[in-house]
Amino acid sequence: MDFEVLLNEYAMPWTIKLVMALAIFIIGRWVVKIIVSIVKKLLNRSKMDEMLINFVASIVNAILLLFVIIAALDQLGVDTTSLVALIGAAGLAIGLALQGSMQNFAAGVMILVFKPFKSGDFIEAGGVVGVVESVNIFSCTLRTGDNKEVIVPNGSIYSGAITNYSARDTRRVDMVFGIGYDDDIRQAKEILQKLVEDDDRILKDPAPVIALSELGDSSVNFVVRPWVNSGDYWAVMWDMNEKVKIAFDDAGISIPFPQMDVHLHKQEA
Repeated sequence: MDFEVLLNEYAMPWTIKLVMALAIFIIGRWVVKIIVSIVKKLLNRSKMDEMLINFVASIVNAILLLFVIIAALDQLGVDTTSLVALIGAAGLAIGLALQGSMQNFAAGVMILVFKPFKSGDFIEAGGVVGVVESVNIFSCTLRTGDNKEVIVPNGSIYSGAITNYSARDTRRVDMVFGIGYDDDIRQAKEILQKLVEDDDRILKDPAPVIALSELGDSSVNFVVRPWVNSGDYWAVMWDMNEKVKIAFDDAGISIPFPQMDVHLHKQEA
């Protein structure tokens, strides 16, 4: 084969194509970096979670690089139509195989964007009650009251009700105390009021509620509903239960409990 023909018809065109493909790839990568940097800046301005920002940036970077690679291969004369179809089919297969993971991912994005809770909050979600240790794209890590670490999929969390006990600075402690029908309800109410007033952890505003709520089957029930700082909730509840029992015992006020009378009848032989 003539060297000049080989040079003009094969070597030069392929060299030009190769140079153009390399130029497209190099310039494309540079443009991708600029676009990803702009995306990060825009997401940072929206005060989005850092983990979500990095994840979105990596997704944008991967997609744009894929377009750059396809454009470079097209410049080399590679049939990219079948390649795009293959990538699409692979993406569909992966999506079906990771359907549960994608659900957890979507829920994780919603959690990171709308922030129904954050690390350090005490929540009830996905059938677990505990303190949030970390919030990730696919799952959240909670620490229970007995110091167990529970990893809950984000899909389970976001598909149900989320109770955030740390979302407000104050909480209301709802307690019910029953006394016997023969006991003095005025005296019992005065004891409850004094116990509430003497506890410095109980807030004056909103004012606590102490009221006779029900004439039950075997007891007269009082509701005691003081407001406290969220951090004092359990301590106030436990202390109040103990103080009420001691105060009622000292005052001779009974606290009824369910009872059953059994009557025996003896038949003569």
